[in-house]
Amino acid sequence: MPVIVVANPKGGVGKSTLSTNLAGWLARQGHAVMLGDTDRQQSARAWLGLRPAGVPTIQTWDIAHDHVVKPPKGVTHVVLDTPAGLHGKRLDEIMKLADKVLVPLQASIFDIYATRNFIAELLARKKHDRVPVAVVGNRVREHTIAAEQLQHFLDGLGVPALGHLRDTQNYVHLAARGLTLWDVAPGRFERDIEQWQPIVQWADSKA
Repeated sequence: MPVIVVANPKGGVGKSTLSTNLAGWLARQGHAVMLGDTDRQQSARAWLGLRPAGVPTIQTWDIAHDHVVKPPKGVTHVVLDTPAGLHGKRLDEIMKLADKVLVPLQASIFDIYATRNFIAELLARKKHDRVPVAVVGNRVREHTIAAEQLQHFLDGLGVPALGHLRDTQNYVHLAARGLTLWDVAPGRFERDIEQWQPIVQWADSKA
């Protein structure tokens, strides 16, 4: 059961946007998908509660009476959204579950520094503990100095850079209805879907 962790200790970088849309893509492929939220607020569960009938099912944690959380029976793929400030023992616990880690960041110097340190922390782990790590720029305004700085950072990072997602309200409007790019007619979202292709190809690869 592949487990893809979406993580960055910096808040506000778009982890939930990536997590929900990645889960939506997996569900559209016919997989039995669980979207889990390792934050106690369980915001992923709230988003799932907004999903309308007729779109591919995405499940969330089964929570037992003793508050132990676990994937529902029959789940084949898991996407885990993680909270800000993920470090130390909590990061260790998440990494024990992870088969891949996707790290989003925005085109600001604060996000770049935080992400550089986080990736260094991941790569410093023991060799047998390492899992594939990739990064993606999020909410990027094209043809700006910030976008150029972000691309320069990604080019020298030492892990795969999967491109970037543009700064658009499309994700906001979809999330408000419990939807993803993959739940609606693609006409007005063609540009966004195109930007997602390297991400879903990486998620679907065996490496």
